[in-house]
Amino acid sequence: MSPDPDKIRPQIGPFDLGMIVISLVIGIGIFRTPAIVAKQAGSPEIFFSAWIAGGVVSLIGAFFFAEIGSRHHFPGGFYKLISTAFHPLYAFMINWVIVLTYGAGMAGVALIGSEYVNPLLPAFAHGPIGIRGTAIVTLLFFYVVNMLGIKSGSRTQNILSSLKILMMLALCTGIFYSDGPGSQSVTETMPANANWFTAFGASLIAVFYTFGGYQQVLNFGADIKDPVLNTPRGIFLGMFLVLGLYLALNYTYYHVLGFEALSHSSLIAADVARVLFGPWGEIFFSLAIFLSVLGFINATMLSLPRVYYALADDRILPQIFKKVNAKTQVQEFALTFLIVTTLLSLWALDTFEQIVNYVMSVDSIALASAAATLFVFRKQAAKNDTHTGFKIAGYPFLPALFVLFLLAIAVNVIVTDPYAAVIGWALFLGGAPLFYILQRLGK
Repeated sequence: MSPDPDKIRPQIGPFDLGMIVISLVIGIGIFRTPAIVAKQAGSPEIFFSAWIAGGVVSLIGAFFFAEIGSRHHFPGGFYKLISTAFHPLYAFMINWVIVLTYGAGMAGVALIGSEYVNPLLPAFAHGPIGIRGTAIVTLLFFYVVNMLGIKSGSRTQNILSSLKILMMLALCTGIFYSDGPGSQSVTETMPANANWFTAFGASLIAVFYTFGGYQQVLNFGADIKDPVLNTPRGIFLGMFLVLGLYLALNYTYYHVLGFEALSHSSLIAADVARVLFGPWGEIFFSLAIFLSVLGFINATMLSLPRVYYALADDRILPQIFKKVNAKTQVQEFALTFLIVTTLLSLWALDTFEQIVNYVMSVDSIALASAAATLFVFRKQAAKNDTHTGFKIAGYPFLPALFVLFLLAIAVNVIVTDPYAAVIGWALFLGGAPLFYILQRLGK
């Protein structure tokens, strides 16, 4: 009997999953957002309080999704869980915006990475055509890597994530920099009409999104070996490393440059690299950015086809999106569709970059909805809960606080940038008619 063409066979272990988590979370944000957070905070105390609070909340989120992923291991789980617990329409309205963001985001970060690495290449590659060419070659390279198999993609992810960690640790050596102004007294720059609470709330938005992305690991539910045990292990490995690296990097930025320079820097990691490594600092920073870009691209190519799988499983997309190569475990049509739409988005990138900014308020609702599925699944299993894997402590109070925090973040985003929020919610609501159109075509 030939293998089922729609069957996904697990090939990802806990270390593989941890490395995927790291690259889904650590993009280029940590190299830029600390300056934004410092400007919003106005003082070192609020700056570090926001990063610590964001890290603690994200760890609670990791516990949340560790239990959800341990209980239910669907392909394309971030869609499938919401669809199962609530309704396919609501799940689609959330996920189509996320798919759009991540797919277009691949094109955007490929261009950003090319802008940093191309100055290290021969002169003919320095112009706009050369930068776009490097982005295209990078995307096609990872398309080939992932077409070779899910294991090939995960092994490549391990290498990229390990190199990224080493580069970030090298930057963290700035903690021992003896001439840094971070230990000197600083003048608070908080606006006169602001108070501690509002400054902290504004700072927390950028912090929280810099920690985001780990929830997308649910898309690999069917790919994980022994998911009841290994899903929590992989999530915890990745998130504890991320938290340690983020706190160490932010202290390095503060210690090496001082709070005033930190809050006015446009490329904070580049400035720190120049101080620590002199003329080689620019090259170091360019390579660090490029490695982060490569890791994000590869992790996204591993993740998004599984969302297409779940949508096809609900007959919202044609069944060809669900077809899996029995040998390589690759959805060849879905992956090809993803790379084609990504390459096309390079020619309309300005529009897509704006879309990425517009969906930030919707993203918190998506995360809160995925987290809230735990209440549904726990209630369904209340009389006969046979789950023997990880369970989050403090249920239902700690999970409820996490969901309320996410809703507060969504409201904060709407208040802070109402114009962008309106467009984001318009995209979200536009998913309703699109759902019914695709559902009819899928049937």
